[in-house]
Amino acid sequence: MPLKITGITVWQVDLPLEHPYWLSGGRLKFEVLDATLVRIDTDAGISGWGEGTPRGHTYVPAHGPGIRAGIETMAPFVMRLDPRRVLDVERAMDLALPGHLYAKSPLDMACWDIAGQAAGVPIADLMGGGSRTPRAIASSVGAKTIEETRDVIERYRARGYVAHSVKIGGDVTRDIARIRDVESIRRPGETVLYDVNRGWTRSDALRVMRATEDLQVMVEQPCETLDDIAALSHRHACPVSVDESLVTLQDAARIARDGLAEVFGIKLNRVGGLTRAARMRDIALAHGIDMFVMATGGSVLADTEALHLAATVPDHNCLGVWACQDMITADIAGGRGPRNIEGHLTLPETPGLGVHPNEDALGDPVAVYK
Repeated sequence: MPLKITGITVWQVDLPLEHPYWLSGGRLKFEVLDATLVRIDTDAGISGWGEGTPRGHTYVPAHGPGIRAGIETMAPFVMRLDPRRVLDVERAMDLALPGHLYAKSPLDMACWDIAGQAAGVPIADLMGGGSRTPRAIASSVGAKTIEETRDVIERYRARGYVAHSVKIGGDVTRDIARIRDVESIRRPGETVLYDVNRGWTRSDALRVMRATEDLQVMVEQPCETLDDIAALSHRHACPVSVDESLVTLQDAARIARDGLAEVFGIKLNRVGGLTRAARMRDIALAHGIDMFVMATGGSVLADTEALHLAATVPDHNCLGVWACQDMITADIAGGRGPRNIEGHLTLPETPGLGVHPNEDALGDPVAVYK
């Protein structure tokens, strides 16, 4: 059956956070996320939805207005293509706009949504996976004092969470104290990831990781670059997760080849969407590297996309997903889609993505391409 892209409609939506949020010892603060929602229409009457929501404009090179500008540039190049042929769409986007992976992610997501609907199966099944084991949601505990950290962890525990991402970085003494305190209250079966968000120098990283070696804590993105992480990799005993330095397939290959990390933190918006993320998943599996799968931020749409990829990872290798929906006060989907149940998300059985927004909750489009 022929299927062609006939239109792309773009919305901008503000997603306020329930609580102000700090990373890396307070150097980055976020209160509202700038979300871009995309609907791709086809000549068969099937429409697919995508979302791109960076974590603010100061976190990494990913910019809300940049997504919308990138879509404007790429739209003429993907029009009339078959969205089920995601590799053709990927190549068209790359020819139109080299780089800028975060701008390509929502278009890739919408194409996968259409492909799943056309095939009558969820995206995860279409990708060849589809585990129905609920995935643990990792909380996100901003960079805070010991007392505030305990309070936030307890708030998430009350919602059923059994995995926690605790933000550290910026002060060595405080970081060591917070790690030791969280470990002292960690419950059996809980997973805790200490996320530095590139907030340590090499010296800071070495001091903290050596001071907590006895605890065997998992540290995410301890330094700015892969070169920094490589320089320290044989000088401490802490398992390392990499996410901000995991952007391209070349990054994934280097991390795996050189043994720089034991965990991939795959953020779909950062790496360019499901098509590219699936290649990173396969590199990880081929090298015995476990995974967290995450949206950078956003609504239940972005969380659901991450869940589909997580469902294609074998249960033993998937440490969890990170979802933003419990952190924001706006719900653009009216309660539909995978929601937190005892700290886990369960894959939807609906064909395609499995959740679409209420268009009347989005306001007027900011762009329409035909």
